Amino acid sequence: MTLKVEILGTGCKKCQQLEANAKEAIANRQLQAEVVHITDTMEIVKRGVMKTPALVVDGKVLSQGKVLEAKDIEPLLPA
Repeated sequence: MTLKVEILGTGCKKCQQLEANAKEAIANRQLQAEVVHITDTMEIVKRGVMKTPALVVDGKVLSQGKVLEAKDIEPLLPA
């Protein structure tokens, strides 16, 4: 099963760092995942996200407005 991990944000340094940390967490857990960065403001708002960067896994918003470290993302990922 492949996870769908989305980073929602305009592409700023914080968004880029969250994406890098998510990829590191996925690699540490040896998971198969598709990582997508969504920068379209209307799409971000449509998902109910008001603070970026946001981390979305399989359609569920797990974090908003902060850059989680890889070690903090790992437990949020499904087994």
